[in-house]
Amino acid sequence: MVKINPYTKMQDDAIMSASKEELTLMLYEGGIKFCNQALMAIEKKDIGKANELILRVQDIVREFQITLDHKYPISKEFNSLYDYMFRKLVEANFKKDAVILNEVLGMFRFFRDTWKEAMKLARSNPNANAS
Repeated sequence: MVKINPYTKMQDDAIMSASKEELTLMLYEGGIKFCNQALMAIEKKDIGKANELILRVQDIVREFQITLDHKYPISKEFNSLYDYMFRKLVEANFKKDAVILNEVLGMFRFFRDTWKEAMKLARSNPNANAS
């Protein structure tokens, strides 16, 4: 008999009921979490675990690229930044380089913090989205 982990079910429910904005925030948080875990794995010389975690971060960056709405001019700049992050992740994974990974982590934190602020502004001015 398969046991269902209640935490996993709760997490799945949160994802399924989240808005697009909240999902974006969750992805940024996930990128930060997996970067931090990869840094710990590199420190412990656990090459396999570091590889697995960096690949998860790469998947998150690719998800951001795939879901970019190209009808906005800023999308081109975001795509360039995500491409840069992806290339740095490949390099960090190849070299198991914590310095490079920390650079990507800093970018994730900046994006997350900016996104949180944008969400807060949008909530405080609900008429801003009305066209």
